[in-house]
Amino acid sequence: MDDSILVTIKKMLGLDAEYTAFDTDIKIFINAAFMVLAQIGVGAREGYRIVDGTETWSDFAADFPELYESIKTYIYLKVRTTFDPPANSYVMTAYENQIKELEWRLNIEAERRERDAASKPV
Repeated sequence: MDDSILVTIKKMLGLDAEYTAFDTDIKIFINAAFMVLAQIGVGAREGYRIVDGTETWSDFAADFPELYESIKTYIYLKVRTTFDPPANSYVMTAYENQIKELEWRLNIEAERRERDAASKPV
């Protein structure tokens, strides 16, 4: 997946890729989501951050290609609920529940991978 992380999230938020007025805000929220992912074991242990629109999904999660869509969804939801939260409390609750479930599932997958790696003979 060589799609730009910033452009993907902007498109999911309904923003045109060329519209840059909110790029700083969006990058901050994306990087906050990356910090949470690092804490639950997804991505590089030392963390990951984007600086501009050149970073791609494969830069972040080359070791997790089958999780790209879940990671994208997670980051989108984290950014959406902070950058442009829904006015309807039911929708917000649904987003928060999806975030919690994705955190749990991504963490379980990361732990499984760690166990599998530790059990392989060297």
